[in-house]
Amino acid sequence: MSDAKIEVEGHTHGPRSHAGRSRAPLRAVARLRTGLARAALRGANRLGPHLRARGIARLDFDPDRLVAAAIARTGLEDFGGEPYRTPLEVLLRACDEEAGLNFIGRVATWWDTVRLLGNLLRLAADRRLRPGIAAEPVRAPVFILGLPRTGSTFLHALLAQDPALRSPLHWEVMHPSPPPGLASRGSDPRVRRTARELAWMDYLAPELRTAHALAAEDPQECTEILSNVFLSLRFDTTYEIPSYRAWLDRQGLEPAYRFHRRFLQHLQHGAPPRRWVLKSPDHVFALDALLSVYPDARIVMTHRDPLKVLPSVASLTVMLEAAFSDAVDPVRVGERIATRWEDGARRIIAAASSHPRMVHVHYRDLARFPLREVRRIYRELDLDFTPEAETRMGHYLRAHPAGGNGVHRYDPQRFGLDPQRLAERFEPYRARFGVEAETPATARAATPARSAGGQC
Repeated sequence: MSDAKIEVEGHTHGPRSHAGRSRAPLRAVARLRTGLARAALRGANRLGPHLRARGIARLDFDPDRLVAAAIARTGLEDFGGEPYRTPLEVLLRACDEEAGLNFIGRVATWWDTVRLLGNLLRLAADRRLRPGIAAEPVRAPVFILGLPRTGSTFLHALLAQDPALRSPLHWEVMHPSPPPGLASRGSDPRVRRTARELAWMDYLAPELRTAHALAAEDPQECTEILSNVFLSLRFDTTYEIPSYRAWLDRQGLEPAYRFHRRFLQHLQHGAPPRRWVLKSPDHVFALDALLSVYPDARIVMTHRDPLKVLPSVASLTVMLEAAFSDAVDPVRVGERIATRWEDGARRIIAAASSHPRMVHVHYRDLARFPLREVRRIYRELDLDFTPEAETRMGHYLRAHPAGGNGVHRYDPQRFGLDPQRLAERFEPYRARFGVEAETPATARAATPARSAGGQC
């Protein structure tokens, strides 16, 4: 990989292959298919209000109706005592009154909610059928957190190459029942089902693949796990729902993390024991709850210049919200993101003082010398970095020379983000962790050509 550039979170590509030219007709067909699908979706959004006005496709967000739909779909009735009902009601009310959902947005929200409720029903049934799930030990998991868009997705995927570690995969989280540990690896039909479901995002938000690619067998974030009990900031990224976000901020999230632990027990049941490596920037806002449930957790905190982070987060948020609403205001999104992560930066500073055993990883170092940084992480966490783990990570780096994504382009001005004002707001964070301003020159220096074996 000596002439391939590595870029975390997806900005730089390695050398292009002449073989790619032969795939041009296939890409043209894919673009045509995507264009036709998006035209159909736009038509559905125009037609949807007329159908609802005539009492067809009402898709109202009455919690009782959604619960009844999940019960009818699964044939189960016992939710196992999970604390889902109040969060569900708050979320649905906010989606109905604040999110400005178009017709496709209402369909997607309805479908997603019924899926999550169905997961809860099936998880409870599995636990009754297999009492051993409750006895599964979850020991010293590794959590990756920090500001978003700081290389955490890349680091999560890289660590997951270690055969001694395990990450929850998209398909496992979307369709967790029966326990994936009991399934035949590589042939589970849920993998193909999840791939089909994720493919819809290519139609709804085709730009998303360059900013945050989704694949059924890739590691998934913890926000999706927590969404099963409707206590997750995942919803705040998908919809503009200020009342839900404010309500969630007032809640003690220990119940959500106790569910998180039960979910991990479920996923690992029947599989060889491995340490979990988990990831979500949103853990920053609930670190005390996380550590109360996982007192032996190992914490890795990722850092990057907020002036690069925030426009990227705003761009990603606009992509997601615009898939489900026609009333997205990029400037309002920009200020919401800046305010949210200014609070997040303060929490990271406080956490570093309260929990000094955290491992801090800077984006520039991870991008330039990934294996060197991984070795340091293992050393500081007292983990065994085996030759097999190193070999597998080297293979991953060679297979993903651009960090796994395409080129994510965005204009900070579109989101009303003033660089000077942002620099002032985030100066305490930068100073505390020695985060360098990311100029074009330093950004280029962060992605030199390196061979995976030479990053010592």
